[in-house]
Parts: sequence; structure tokens; C-alpha cells
Amino acid sequence: MTSSNPLTRRAHTTPRHTTSYLECGPADGPLMLFLHGWPSIGLIWRTQLEAFAADGWHCVAPDLRGFGASSAPTDLAEYTVENAVADMGELHDHLGGEPAVWVGHDWGSAVVGALAAHEPVRCRGVVLTSWAYYPRSNALSTLVPLVDRDIYPDDEYPDGQWDYYREYSTDFERAVADLDADAAASLASIYRSGDPSAVGRVAPSATVTRRGGRFGSAHRAPATAPDAALWPLDDFGELVDAFETTGFRSSCAWYVNDDANVAYARTAIDGGRLAMPVLFVNGEWDLICGIDGNRQGDPMREACSDLTIVDVPAGHWLPLERGDDQVRAMRRWLS
Repeated sequence: MTSSNPLTRRAHTTPRHTTSYLECGPADGPLMLFLHGWPSIGLIWRTQLEAFAADGWHCVAPDLRGFGASSAPTDLAEYTVENAVADMGELHDHLGGEPAVWVGHDWGSAVVGALAAHEPVRCRGVVLTSWAYYPRSNALSTLVPLVDRDIYPDDEYPDGQWDYYREYSTDFERAVADLDADAAASLASIYRSGDPSAVGRVAPSATVTRRGGRFGSAHRAPATAPDAALWPLDDFGELVDAFETTGFRSSCAWYVNDDANVAYARTAIDGGRLAMPVLFVNGEWDLICGIDGNRQGDPMREACSDLTIVDVPAGHWLPLERGDDQVRAMRRWLS
């Protein structure tokens, strides 16, 4: 079935950056922006874009810097949350600058949270998915102290489920080379549906260091068929094309700027407290970023004065796995 609100690819260029983005819905509708995470592109939001465009929203889903068709600077230091917020500010101004609803997933949630903390006038409301808001920044120094030590004893798993994150600071080039060795297989192996039976057990992301890399001694992803419950086949092909064109280096660079991101977080208004309405959509089977039964959601609960949390039976790739559930949760919250 052809959508009555087809996605249109556009680009906005300034002297400092080019942002490629998808757009649909009425141009005069209220603005809703959707920010993806790693390793993704704006197309991850197809279900939500088409649903809210049908509701009358002007929907926009950019490719963040280093992803898809947007600018990908060679300097790893360019991939800070501050720069991403500046990119989104420029795009928002281009789109008219009226206060918008901002929706994020994974690293996109980090950008949305930071934008709301530093430039709240841009936000009518905030929707975060699969990565809670941390007013002190998405950095290992923030995340590791919140690890559930019943699952991850400190002496055995010092970084808990964030061990994969640590690899980027200890062996960046090898981590990137392993992912680039077969982009299609890498992406297919990363994008898997949630498994409720794995909840409460050690996540594979916690053993990357001891395996010698995400894919172990093979240093490339095993041949893996895409998870048919997640990406539509044509969309997955577009995702693969994006990473085969750009490679994984620029997207992985988001993980190596903790110091700059923490310093930026310290400059937020009112210590990073968010006064606008915030919705957090939590994957109950998310082994890395889920907030049920642990302390990972505590900083967000303390920093948000108007917070709604909705649990959805899904893993980390909730916008794909339970896209309709996310749409319903957002509609209820918006009403």
C-alpha cells in the first residue's frame, strides 16, 4: 500500500554543515522532528513519520552528522553532542523555528535531551526512546555507576553492559574495521528483535573486550539474514547502502567525545532540568538501556518535572519492533 504522505528527501546546507532529512505531512502543520541513533538513519522512523503526518503533523527526520547523506567530517572531535545540537538548531530555524515536539532514539535521545536542556524555547515537548535522559551527559562516567551489579559484578564486568562503549576508547580503529568488513552483515547482526528470556542475564555487549571485539577473533560479522520483524527489506537496503558509502568511522566517533560532552552538559540551563513535558518510551526487553528494575532511569526522574514513562514489550530497536505501540503511546501523551 502506498502512503498518502510519501517521504521526500531534502537537504539544508549552512557554512558549517549539511543536514539531509526526510520530510512528510502538511508543511503548515505543527512540527515534529525525529532523531535516530546508532547505527541508523532517519528512515528508522518511517512508521512514526507516516502515522503523524496522517494526523496533520509536519514530520522531519534528519540524518545526524556522520550518518546517511549528511556531512561526515574526518576529525573525530567534530562528533560532539554540542555540534549535533547546533546542527539541529540550524535545521529547526530553516523549518521556521516554531517550538516543536522532538523525538529521539538511542543517541538521538541524547541530542534531543541536550537540545531541550540548552535551548528549551525550541521544544513544546520531548519524546525519548530506548535511552534515558542524563543531565550529566551520555558518558561512561555517568552510565557505569548506574550498572546493575547483581547482573554485572564489578570484578568481572567493570563496565557492565557498556563494555562495547569502552571498546571505542581503547581500540577505535579495530572496532571500526570489524564493522566495515561486511556492513550488511554487521547491521543485520546488530538489528535483532528483543528476547524476553534474556532479561536479567548478561548481555553480549558486556563481553566485547574479552572476546577481542564485537565479532571476536573473526573480526567481521558472521553471515546474518536481516530480521524480518524490523526493517522492511527496501529500507534495510537503503540503510546498508548508507553505511557502505560512509563507513562506520564517523558514526562510531560519537562514542569517543565523552569529555567534551560532559563539559557541554555542565553549561545547560538550570543544571539540565527539563520543565517541558517529557515522554520516555522504555523497551522492557532492552538489555542495555532499559530502566526497569535498575537505577538507569533515576537521573531522568530527578531532572524532569513533567515525566511520563510508558513500557513497551520490545528490545532496543523499539521504533522498528513496536512502531505502532510507540505511535499509540505518543498519541495518548500528546492528547
